[in-house]
Amino acid sequence: MTQSLSISSSPHIRDQVTTSNIMFDVAIALIPASAYGVYQFGIKAALVLLISVISCILSEYVFEALMGKTVTISDGSALVTGMILGLNMPPAIPLWIPFLGGIFAIIVVKQLYGGIGQNFMNPALAARCFLLISFSGQMTTFTYHDAVVSPTPLASLKAGQSVDLTAMFIGKIPGSMGEVSVIALLIGAAYMLIRKVISIRIPAAYLITFALFVFIFGRQDLTYVLAHLCGGGVIFGAFFMATDYSSSPITVKGQILFGILLGILTGLFRLFGGSAEGVSYAIIFSNILVPLIEEISLPKAFGKERG
Repeated sequence: MTQSLSISSSPHIRDQVTTSNIMFDVAIALIPASAYGVYQFGIKAALVLLISVISCILSEYVFEALMGKTVTISDGSALVTGMILGLNMPPAIPLWIPFLGGIFAIIVVKQLYGGIGQNFMNPALAARCFLLISFSGQMTTFTYHDAVVSPTPLASLKAGQSVDLTAMFIGKIPGSMGEVSVIALLIGAAYMLIRKVISIRIPAAYLITFALFVFIFGRQDLTYVLAHLCGGGVIFGAFFMATDYSSSPITVKGQILFGILLGILTGLFRLFGGSAEGVSYAIIFSNILVPLIEEISLPKAFGKERG
């Protein structure tokens, strides 16, 4: 009796890790920042997060069903996109804006390019940049105690004012839900590192480069540098968005180069740009350059002449 065998080229890799495992680990890692955001800003923040998640999952389901494709909402990628998008929103933003952002993230940035693994930029960040351009007023208005509009620490820093570094580290500041508490973000980052969902290469290269840039071109003051590291979306971006598998380099050298580029661009946007923030645009711009980074960082095949 003959038996049919399936033969494929090497390498032959067997692993229990699946897309669902990875995505749900990222979702778990986002829980501390999400929980703190809801605690800090109340029920409206919870609704913003919920609407973002619903919009992303619903958009993926409807698009794939209408296109006759396999529905992939069970892999958790739409859930993670929705959570990251929601955490990038001001807590008091009108709910239709994150809903629109979810549609843009999933349909325009993810599905139109082939679905998970085919998008060339982070869908949640692309949606955030789209919303920042389209609805800049609502996207840059932050409230704190008793719904009073307050400037973020980065805006105060850019204006030459002093900031409370301890409050920034703990999270007693205005801002988007995913950027206010460094402690909550680091807890989630530690979980992903322990679970080996991400490596430290991109975040370390990013944060070190950014800190050096701010020290050299900003102010030679440790408190000033730490305020920039704790303020805005640097920690959130370094661990949760720059490490996106689909839109970051696969080589070790490429990941380090990617992190260095992120640090330089974020520093340029923050110190010399018109906005106090710059993480989203730095990551999106670097995502576009990933093919070039991989081209110069991929090792040459054995026996192939260097050209």
